[in-house]
Amino acid sequence: MKPQALNIEIYGADIVCASCVNAPSSKDTYEWLQAAIDRKFPANEVTFTYIDIEQPIENEKQQDIANRIAEDEFFYPLVMINEEVIGEGYIQLKPVYAALEKYGYVSEKEG
Repeated sequence: MKPQALNIEIYGADIVCASCVNAPSSKDTYEWLQAAIDRKFPANEVTFTYIDIEQPIENEKQQDIANRIAEDEFFYPLVMINEEVIGEGYIQLKPVYAALEKYGYVSEKEG
């Protein structure tokens, strides 16, 4: 079974989240996640999108999430896969990988 195409959105800002002292920046998290996922699941069909919550956002759903971050409902960076929140604040790989596996992705070592 071929895994479905996924959209991973990383919401963030240039300023590091106040609750996430010593954590990487949102942009660093975006780049790190992209590299880690490409390495573990090289045959992926994943689209990565970085959404800067401090810039104008035209997409209504993305703007809603950015507003919820601004209202402290979520910490940033916020990682979503197909509109499901996977992690926020200090992002770890294990839950991201588990979410990808739930969608049928198999590590090259396992496949």
